[in-house]
This record gives sequence, structure tokens and C-alpha cells, in this order.
Amino acid sequence: MTVIDANRMHEIEQRYPEYFKRSFKQRFGGLMIVIATLVYALYATWFFDLPKLLADAHWERVGLYLSQWVSYDVQPEFRISDTGEITVKYPRFSPLGDDPHPDWVINNADGSVTASVRGTSRTVTVSSKETVVTAHGISVPVDVSSGAPKVVGPVPAWMTVYDDNVLADLGFAGDVSISVDRVKVRKRFLGWANFVFDTQSPFFDKPASEVISLIVSGPELKPGQSNLSLAFDNIWHNSAWQHGDVWTKLFQTIVMAFLGTLLGALLAFPLAFLAARNITPNKVLNQVLKRFFDFLRSVDMLIWALFLTRAFGPGPLAGSGAIFLTETGTLGKLYSEGLENVDNKPREGIRSTGASTVLTHRYGIIPQIVPVFVSQTLYQWESNVRGATIIGAVGAGGIGLKLWEAMRTNANWENVAYMVLLILIVVFLFDMASNALRHRLMGTKAH
Repeated sequence: MTVIDANRMHEIEQRYPEYFKRSFKQRFGGLMIVIATLVYALYATWFFDLPKLLADAHWERVGLYLSQWVSYDVQPEFRISDTGEITVKYPRFSPLGDDPHPDWVINNADGSVTASVRGTSRTVTVSSKETVVTAHGISVPVDVSSGAPKVVGPVPAWMTVYDDNVLADLGFAGDVSISVDRVKVRKRFLGWANFVFDTQSPFFDKPASEVISLIVSGPELKPGQSNLSLAFDNIWHNSAWQHGDVWTKLFQTIVMAFLGTLLGALLAFPLAFLAARNITPNKVLNQVLKRFFDFLRSVDMLIWALFLTRAFGPGPLAGSGAIFLTETGTLGKLYSEGLENVDNKPREGIRSTGASTVLTHRYGIIPQIVPVFVSQTLYQWESNVRGATIIGAVGAGGIGLKLWEAMRTNANWENVAYMVLLILIVVFLFDMASNALRHRLMGTKAH
């Protein structure tokens, strides 16, 4: 065992003071950060009143909206006349068309009508005096012969009784609303109704094999127009899903992002050379341009879009202009900082040969910065595809406005899901393309 005397110990302490004489910050810095984070979390909880927000939130709506993204419903309404006759009515724009006769609505011999909400386990039988709801293994009769509907027997947990209405919640399968003169059934189906052909199309409700047969060799359904052309026209002008308008707006969004990013890059590139201290030794010009970039960046793209829609009216021009102004500031800052970090030795070597300023920049600077500039520009372009969707919601055109209109109705969540899915696919494809271009330009292998 080695024994260290006092002198040797003092010498070691002098040589490595960072280990033996640590400051308060070094000893307790980590602990202070943890304490500060906890204090801030408590403050944020109090400031935003998070317990109350969480308690008052309508969490049930989350599942409802998500279910509407991936499903549609059909709503037959059984009307009971004074004579006891039962008629079935459907909403004007029913997914089943103008004259639906679904096989899950059955007219019984005794004059009653039975609707199967989910097979035989959840059904509704409507008669002139009584409506019977079968679900969760029991059948619950509701008397509708008096002034208000009345549940006969105990009320199950999945039923709610109001003054003039009884609501039966049958889960994802749907629900039933019962009053004295009508019973409204909501039956839910997985999928997107009439996504290819709407109810006005001659191809509506035909199996895929029959549609293909009609397109390939069937007689003309519309004189003077081939069935293939008619099918494409019906899909493109689908009244429920509006594929043509959605895809046109999506293309507008892509063009807005491309044009705005391209114009911003073209303007930011020369200005960055004037803003870089090591390229243009003029402090006043450097500072003026850098503050100009800061101004353009500090005003959010959404605010620029609001200004420009007032100036030029709603449309893609305002969106492209908003992206152009924002990208001029963002890319100008990125380009100028990239120029200030280049290696000056190649530039000095070329200048020593008597080359002009333009040639010095061309061969001494450009080869160093092109991969970085292209990488930054591609990333901004990819990001602006998402940004163009947001600014579209304020009137700048593109699919963002279409998305906002669908959300505002609070009834077309499957259309919202369709457009969100398209946006995700476009962003995913752009991300792959920009990554491939960046790796190709920088000479690295994509992973």
C-alpha cells in the first residue's frame, strides 16, 4: 500500500484543483437545475390551472372524433303516425343514396319495423305503442303510447332518460334516440362511404368486378363518352369527397411552398454575401442586412399571410408571398452565418493569383458552401409544405383552407382524415426526396 504524505497530497491538490476545490456551482449545479425544474413545473401547474383543465376536459369527444375519422353512419328515422303507421325516412344526403332499402331494416308482419344495429345482439324494434331496444344481453321496452317515452322496468346504465326523449348508447355500433312520434337510429360502419363513386354516379353501389367489366367492355352508360372517361369524371367530381378540388388544393400548397422557398433563396443568396463580415468588410451594411433578416424572421409566416391576404385577396399568391418573406429572413441568416464560417485559405490562394472578386468567390467560397446551402434550402422547402397548410387556413389558398372548412362543420371528420393523410404522405415523400438530394450533394450515404 502506497502512503502519500502531506506535502505530496498538497502538491496533488494544487495540480488538480478542479477535483479537490470544486466551486459551489460545480458541486450543487445539477441539484439546483433539478430543483428549478420542479419549481417551474409547480408554477406552470398553478398558472395554467392544470387540475381544473384536466377535470373539465371533454375526453369522451376524443374517441368520438377518432371514430368519425375511420367510419361513417347511416341514420334511418322511424316516424309513427297518429294511425300507428310506421314510415322510414333517411337524411337528404344519405350515404345509401336517394332511395335506400338496406337489408338490416326489416318490415315485420305485425306492422313493426326492426333495425339491426349490430347483428342480432343489438337491435331496435319499433311499433306504434312500444320500442324495444336489445343490447348487452337484455331487451328494454320503452312505452311511447303516452305523452312522453317511458322505460318499462329498471333503466340500464347505457340508457339515459330525458323529459321527452330516451337515448340508448350502443357503443361504437351506434345509438338510438326514442320519442313518442319518432325513433332515430344511428348505425356506424367502418370505412369511408362512397369514396370512389358518389350516389349520383351510374357506377354507385356496383361491385368492383362489375365496374371493371363496364369500363373494359361494357356498353356506353353515357352516349358519346367512354365508360373509362365517365368513371374518371365521376371520381374526380365526387360530390361527397371532392377529390378534384382536394387534389388541386394540395397541388397549390406544394407550388406555394416551392415558389416561396425558391424566391426566398434567390434573394437571400446575394444578400448573404453582403451581410457576411468576412466577405463584405462594411460593418454598417452587415448590421443593416442582419437586422433586416431578423425583422423578416420575427414576423411569423401566419402574420405575413394575414397581411398579404388583405393586400392581394385570398389565394395562393398571398401564401407564396408569406413564405417568400419568411424564407428571405431565415435563409439569409443561415447563408450569412455559413459564409462567415468558411475556410479563408482557398479564397486567399485564389486572390493571390490576381483573380477578380467574382472569380475568388466562385472558386474559393462557392464549392465550400453549396452542399450546406442546398441542404438548408431543401429542409426549409420540406418544412414550408407543412407551413403552407397552416397559412392556407387564414385564406392563403391551398389545402389548408379546405381542411379548415371541413373541421369547422364538425361533421366531416372522415374528410378531415382524408386530407390529413394526403398531407402526411406528401410530407413523407418530400422528406425522403430532400434527404436523398442532401446525401447525394454532400457525398454521404443515406441510411
